Amino acid sequence: MTSISTATAGWLALRAPADDAARSPELAHELARMLAALSAPVVLHDLGAGTGSMTRWLAPRLPGPQQWVLRDGDAEIVEHLDLSAVADAAGRPVDAHIVVEDLAELPSEAFRGAAAVTASALLDVITRAEAAHVVAACVAAGAPALFSLTVTGAVRLRPSEAHDAVERALGAAFDDHQRRDVDGRRMLGPDAVAVTAGLFADAGWNVRRAATPWRLKRQDGPLVAEWLDGWVAAAVEWRPELAEDAAAYRRRRQAQAAAGRLRVTVSHEDLLAWPG
Repeated sequence: MTSISTATAGWLALRAPADDAARSPELAHELARMLAALSAPVVLHDLGAGTGSMTRWLAPRLPGPQQWVLRDGDAEIVEHLDLSAVADAAGRPVDAHIVVEDLAELPSEAFRGAAAVTASALLDVITRAEAAHVVAACVAAGAPALFSLTVTGAVRLRPSEAHDAVERALGAAFDDHQRRDVDGRRMLGPDAVAVTAGLFADAGWNVRRAATPWRLKRQDGPLVAEWLDGWVAAAVEWRPELAEDAAAYRRRRQAQAAAGRLRVTVSHEDLLAWPG
């Protein structure tokens, strides 16, 4: 699978509030400082744009006027993309252009003339070769990159079950599932930020990282339930022998969620890279 997007519009809408609460305003401010020195309008490319959540969050934090190139491999999901109410830091509407293409088809000169490249929840579902291709395109264009909400593999559920061997096994199996081979593509999974940061550093670029965890509480009940189902299902897909214990574990945790007692922290990282 080489398509940039791997999500559904419903899932993206469900996770959007948690995403926006988690993203790093500090790294966005640093990017805004870099763009302020450029001639307007600034052109930004968003990889795996999905329904436009990254643009909706970031555009108001950046100077303008802005022109966005929204790139995604899923023609169906970009039908849900709506930036009609999105404005830059001065309140001016942003312009947007959609490009539907697989990441493998991204031209090496794709970002020529770009002021910045962005992505959200992308790096962990691509391969090292694909990450290297994106980094090389950023370096060739001299375009700073802000990659948001990459999964790191660390998960914490409360009430704590620190001695629960099933929970530990599910966590390890999920991480292995994230690194699995799919049609000859070995996804980066929890290693994605470290690998991508290393690729930029090897190119002589500066890199700054920020922890951006989801902190899910009672009011996030629907997202907690959907995330828990997916987390357990992926782990069991990787290790089917966990199925029976995992089903009991899931029932227990879902009961806690239904009672408003379950709290979940899902770790992510944001990464900002810019020329040295």
